[in-house]
Amino acid sequence: MIGSTLVFDLETKHLAHEVGGWSNIDKLGLAAAVLLVVETDETHRFVEQDAEELIGQLLKANQVVGFNIVRFDYQVLRPYGLTPVPDLIGRTVDLLDHIYQSLGYRISLDNLAEATLGERKSADGLAAVKWYREGKLDQVLDYCEQDVRITHRLWEYGRQNGQVKYRDREFGLHTLPVSW
Repeated sequence: MIGSTLVFDLETKHLAHEVGGWSNIDKLGLAAAVLLVVETDETHRFVEQDAEELIGQLLKANQVVGFNIVRFDYQVLRPYGLTPVPDLIGRTVDLLDHIYQSLGYRISLDNLAEATLGERKSADGLAAVKWYREGKLDQVLDYCEQDVRITHRLWEYGRQNGQVKYRDREFGLHTLPVSW
């Protein structure tokens, strides 16, 4: 995977309110993570005990693509040894960060996927934490992989078309120029 473009997502063991709020993202704990190697379309699955290997792959990648990964996923990985150094941040394409820079507010991956690709996520992070607690780690990993694949398709769509679509609070459809 060295020199690859990786699409990345992770799921956590805890919810924000359980660790004292969003200022404590680093206390959420890694439940599961998935990397998609863009060049080969291979996925690699990780659980908490694989955190060191996961971090190594992220640090070796030419580019890392994700949705809210700088503010969230990288912070979750801090206690496992990830220091999001400027070099890693410079090789990261955070789709949500780009959207926030353009619009001034955040839009969910589900909103963008539905409006742009015509597909919906199968669940959300709350369900993933519930499944983790029930010992359904394969279900968490499947959900995480689905998010990675949606993120990849959304990124590719934006790259090919120079835009993505989203719905506002009144469900009006809008187009947003992107340069990923």
